[in-house]
Amino acid sequence: MKLADNKATLSFSNGKPSVDLPIYSGNIGPDVIDIRKLYAQTGMFTYDPGFLSTASCQSGITYIDGDKGELLYRGYPIEQLAEKCDYLDTCYLLLKGELPTAAQREEFHKVVLTHTMVNEQMQFFLRGFRRDAHPMAVLTGLVGAMSAFYGENIDIHNAEHRDIAAIQLIAKLPTLVAMAYKYGKGEPYMYPQNHLSYAGNFMHMMFGTPCEEYKVNPVIERALDRIFILHADHEQNASTSTVRLCGSSGTNPFAAIAAGVACLWGPAHGGANEACLNMLMDIQKMGGVAKVGEFMEQVKDKNSGVRLMGFGHRVYKNYDPRAKLMQETCNEVLAELGLEKDPLFALAKELEKIALEDDYFVQRKLYPNVDFYSGIVQRAIGIPVKLFTGIFALARTVGWIAQLNEMIADPEYKIGRPRQLYTGSVRRDVPANFKG
Repeated sequence: MKLADNKATLSFSNGKPSVDLPIYSGNIGPDVIDIRKLYAQTGMFTYDPGFLSTASCQSGITYIDGDKGELLYRGYPIEQLAEKCDYLDTCYLLLKGELPTAAQREEFHKVVLTHTMVNEQMQFFLRGFRRDAHPMAVLTGLVGAMSAFYGENIDIHNAEHRDIAAIQLIAKLPTLVAMAYKYGKGEPYMYPQNHLSYAGNFMHMMFGTPCEEYKVNPVIERALDRIFILHADHEQNASTSTVRLCGSSGTNPFAAIAAGVACLWGPAHGGANEACLNMLMDIQKMGGVAKVGEFMEQVKDKNSGVRLMGFGHRVYKNYDPRAKLMQETCNEVLAELGLEKDPLFALAKELEKIALEDDYFVQRKLYPNVDFYSGIVQRAIGIPVKLFTGIFALARTVGWIAQLNEMIADPEYKIGRPRQLYTGSVRRDVPANFKG
């Protein structure tokens, strides 16, 4: 970041002297007012619930322009990456800052794809969970447990060690997600196959059985790879901020990523695609496409308690660029599987049509987001609804790692310590006659 030519002046109506605050500019996006010395200069904090107007860090990884509907990974538009790269290319980009050369690409793919096995004892750890446990509960435990198997020699302040942890996490997350799925179904775990692609190997571990050879469908393989790319990173969202805050204490990367997984589980974050598909299934039970108009009228009624899932975004004030790509993928997958007349897809199209034409939704810029179509795609592939967020966590792991590594390498980084506006009781004494 660079110091801007201008500065901000904070003045007070009570006669206290004004305070000058420096302003810094990034390469693109809004400038920031530096308030790091505000408390020392004024004895006051800022108040920003949800940190919606606060830049918690400087970062060169991901940029979002919500007004334009633009998403950049290291400067590259998400549309180009989804079209020309695979997920591991995207991982390399997020971790290293540049797209790989041919030699770097071959080496990185080889390293990741040959480290997909997990310690055999992990399967015994799994047995401690109930079979009907939510996959995200299981996955949170499994990722946290990685520190017991791989974390003893990890020094978070050693760049080489962080690289090792990054490879282990990226390589092994598909294996852990597939194991959580298989455990819930009561099916045997499938060992990874080094000759398969990242997405193809995940499909093999998810849907293969020892009974017969599993053949990867290239259309589904590419669709899953695109889902991974579109979810790889998304700036300083709740789970990424959680990973940064957790990692700021100096904890090992596995613990920090486990914290991100736990945060992602929430329905307002990673669980949104699950909530969206559940909404579509509820409408289908009500009567399907014929009831969409009635449902949307209920959404307009604030007293109805009915919420429209999969539309709008906290950051994008225009169309989510990931949604357009996911819509394309959705069409390809349903055509490949002969599901073009899938009733939930028909519902989704009708919901989208109304949202894009009805003034109520247009004025509020409630455009479809990536969750709107990703749930339909995953359901068509055969992924159970409860595992949607697990897929999200798998994809987002590389973003969390990149963000964590960037923070640790920043000479200005400090342990996170938000402050508060205290509204509790003032100092008081325990009564002299009180007896506990």
